[in-house]
Amino acid sequence: MKPHFTHCALHVADLEAAITFYADYCGMKRVKEHGRGRERAVWMASPGAEQTFVLVLLGGGSPHRQDQADMSHYGFAVVSRADVDAIATRARSEGRLYWEPQEFPSPTGYLCAVRDPDGYIIEFSHGQPLGAQNVITD
Repeated sequence: MKPHFTHCALHVADLEAAITFYADYCGMKRVKEHGRGRERAVWMASPGAEQTFVLVLLGGGSPHRQDQADMSHYGFAVVSRADVDAIATRARSEGRLYWEPQEFPSPTGYLCAVRDPDGYIIEFSHGQPLGAQNVITD
């Protein structure tokens, strides 16, 4: 048996706010949707990854509370340090910045983190060996 990691699911309080956040901050697109009301689920994916990995947003959740010492997070690669800085600037102005941009030894690289509308921590990094070669530029 060889399992494959295909998705991660998050319960969110405001599904539309979560969809907007993951589209605007992470460049993800809605690829599937089913259910209604509190049973509604939306599949989001990075361009080109629609068949390999999705983020499932489930309606009807409660805000996520995370202690400052808790390093749990979801990570997204960006193509440059300037992208990390731009995301941090935007997040700071919106009151969402969780970790200021900072450099870490390899393989961690340069990163910042942002709170999504439900309080989940989303990392944006440059210089990590995971996914960097797959980042699509506009």
